[in-house]
Order: sequence, then C-alpha cells, then structure tokens
Amino acid sequence: MLAKITVADYMAKRIVTLTKDTNVIDAIKKLLDHKITCAPVIDSKGQLIGMFSEKDGMKVFLESVYNQGMSGKVGEYMTIGTINIDAQTSIVDLAEKFQKSSVRSFPVFQEGEMVGVISRVDVLRAFVTI
Repeated sequence: MLAKITVADYMAKRIVTLTKDTNVIDAIKKLLDHKITCAPVIDSKGQLIGMFSEKDGMKVFLESVYNQGMSGKVGEYMTIGTINIDAQTSIVDLAEKFQKSSVRSFPVFQEGEMVGVISRVDVLRAFVTI
C-alpha cells in the first residue's frame, strides 16, 4: 500500500522561496517563522539555483561567532547541486533516498517545474496516516 503513495500526495505545495540576494538573517527568520527546515533559492526567472537550510544557517551562526559579525547573502551560504525529486516518485523510494542522505528536504518537480518541497516529516506523516 505504501508503494502506491507518491511524493505529490504529501509534499508541501505552498513553497516559501528565497533569492541569492536575501540577507541571511532574514532567510533564517523566514525558516523559523514558517517552521520549515529549508527553502528553495530561485533566480529572477523562478528557476531553482540552490537550497538554503538549517544547516546553512548554522554556518552563518558559526561564522558570526568567529568573525564577530552577522551578515551575508543567501547566495554565499546556500547548497548548490540539490537532488530533485519527481512528484510521481513512490514515497518508499523517497524514504530510501532520505536514508542515504543527510538532507532533510528535497525540491519536487513535475514536468520540469518546481511544484513543492518534501521533507522527512512528510514521509513519516504518510506512514502513520495509512
């Protein structure tokens, strides 16, 4: 039964996005305000260029401790080369990808367009609601 459930069934469809020019403090606040682990970073055409995650926020935090200042842009800290997930991927296949990765969320695509974000929590939600 779980193998028939797709990523599209449980992904977050309201995507909170950032740009590479977003101030890192504003980006961290956005993650916290929306209670999300990461946000896609998009260019002026709406295309995915990276992800800014809690882990990237930790880099900002540590640099601020060592450098006695907190500043910078998302583009300086974001993760590039993310794994993209197809919306029709089985939730079981996705769980296997999460097991092999330290990443907590992936962008979801359908026909070349970003349509959502899926997290580990979403996979667990699928598991307990069947």
